[in-house]
Amino acid sequence: MEKRKLGNSGLEVSALGLGCMGLSFGYGPVTNKQEAVKLIRAAFETGVTFFDTAECYGPFTNEELLGEALLPFRDKVVIATKFGFQDGDSKKGLDSSPTRIRTVAEASLKRLKTDYIDLFYQHRVDPNIPIEEVAGTIRDLISEGKIRHWGLSEAGIGTIRSAHAVQPVAALQSEYSLFFREPEKEIIPTLEELGIGFVPFSPLGKGFLTGAINESTKFDSTDFRNIVPRFSEENRKANQALVDLLKLIAAEKDATPAQIALAWLLAQKSWIVPIPGTTKLHRLQENIGAATLELSVEDIQQISNATSKISIQGARYPEALQNRVGK
Repeated sequence: MEKRKLGNSGLEVSALGLGCMGLSFGYGPVTNKQEAVKLIRAAFETGVTFFDTAECYGPFTNEELLGEALLPFRDKVVIATKFGFQDGDSKKGLDSSPTRIRTVAEASLKRLKTDYIDLFYQHRVDPNIPIEEVAGTIRDLISEGKIRHWGLSEAGIGTIRSAHAVQPVAALQSEYSLFFREPEKEIIPTLEELGIGFVPFSPLGKGFLTGAINESTKFDSTDFRNIVPRFSEENRKANQALVDLLKLIAAEKDATPAQIALAWLLAQKSWIVPIPGTTKLHRLQENIGAATLELSVEDIQQISNATSKISIQGARYPEALQNRVGK
């Protein structure tokens, strides 16, 4: 798989990464550990070198899973993890105090079975801790060799600029896909100006753009999508128009809707690295196939124009979680 650099940081990763959250958290039953290790190692064997986790996925179990799965080839991969929640629990409040950041770094190093973290993100902006203080703590951790690069997640442009001025930010991880194009307004131009890479999570619209979800889909009781307005039965029915369009384009290219959606993202900027997640080997192979799917300039423009005419229904987060975004 081709490699990409995240902005001006020099951090080189595979063009597609693997979002590992769903193996342990958020999307229904936890994947069997042996199967999860097998999937992570299969991703590496097919060229993926960029793996994304967080202390709150589980909590903690996802980092432990990655630590075990990646141990045989630790020096050949880039591991990203995150801090920012009280006690590592995303259901609790935010905590990016310097003491907490250091505690998380030490604990994550142990769970990941490593002596350095390649990319350490602030999971959500903490309004109670100045971002300059967060960046200063990160700068110290970098000088101590415990982390190599840092990033922000779901941050607004003011926070990005303030953080970058203290300690250069390697990457922003936020939602971006044909299902959610808001970053095109302010975020992407700001990242381009500052030389910061972009790591889109949910690049397949939390599974919607695969075509495997429709209005009659029933999610597991523990699945996060049950509380997402965009995934109400009514909104899934309304948003099906986007998937139907992707299916038409995919048929012309002998590809799948998911591959078209990922190839479109990869074509936006050379420093964009999507991290689709999956629990299934066949979906992993399908996603990886997008990295070699050639879309012409005309194809990209056609997809952008056609999809922009479809109005997506429903908020991407319930109100309580939306309040944590874009500060």
